[in-house]
Amino acid sequence: MHLPRPIQEAIEKRVEDTGFAAVKRAAAILSDAYRDGRTPLALPAAERVAAYLVTRMPATYAASCRALAETAHLLGGRAVSIVLDVGAGAGAAALAACERFPAARLTLIERDAALAEAARQWLPKADFRAQDAARMESFPPHDLVIASYSLGEMGPHTGPRVARRLWQAARVALVILEPGTPKGFALLREIRADLLAAGAYMLAPCPAAAACPMADPDWCHFAARVERSSMHRRIKEGALGYEDEKFSYIAFAREPVTLPAARIIRRPQHQAGLIAIETCTPAGLRGERISKRDREAFREARRADWGDVWNRKLS
Repeated sequence: MHLPRPIQEAIEKRVEDTGFAAVKRAAAILSDAYRDGRTPLALPAAERVAAYLVTRMPATYAASCRALAETAHLLGGRAVSIVLDVGAGAGAAALAACERFPAARLTLIERDAALAEAARQWLPKADFRAQDAARMESFPPHDLVIASYSLGEMGPHTGPRVARRLWQAARVALVILEPGTPKGFALLREIRADLLAAGAYMLAPCPAAAACPMADPDWCHFAARVERSSMHRRIKEGALGYEDEKFSYIAFAREPVTLPAARIIRRPQHQAGLIAIETCTPAGLRGERISKRDREAFREARRADWGDVWNRKLS
């Protein structure tokens, strides 16, 4: 998965205009801060934005695409005509929403003027609002509300409070993404319990609204494969042409939906004549070893991937 080509080209031009060495240095600082879960050191706006666009935006876009694809699938034919992206950054999640709901109008809330200015390049028709979501007492109602990699930055107390306000604004669905780390998942697990108690309906990825069966120190997360551009590889000194973005997400619906029987929560393990899968089911976590002797199940398991729905009845 990769950003649309015109956007990739615009990002690469920004890096060239800013200066490759300066952007590479800024990218290393941002990467260290992201990995450690802390606020990065102050950087010049041009370097900070260019580094974010070339390294983090493709990953955020890929993760948002995966989460919103599942959301759209489970929503079925429910209409989504207006989308709100809160803490929108450079518009990665809003771009992903355009892929799934191309006719929808977009509203982006972002306090960082430099990031919002970049987003206007590829989302010229969107409504931009320069506000700090953490300080907003309410949000304008929209069909679909998205918070992608933004609530965790608000702190452990503010993030859940903002999530409640986002849910009040969601007329059809709310989707929240966070880094696929124990900390990111812990925040989503808290929000999940809170909003289900408030009357939200489970949408994804969980196959039921029961208490989360994932016990510490384990955590629920998924992966989106991101195609690295040549500029991306040079900035991060990466040898591979791709990277896997680990993310956690949760989605709620205003009305009940038909949930899958189970979801695959680990990458399936392939051995000679045998595939082992781990799933989350309404009854809890389950493991299954599928033998080649069960030809139909084995064929289905060979196509299955981490994060996919698994509707075959487990023995």
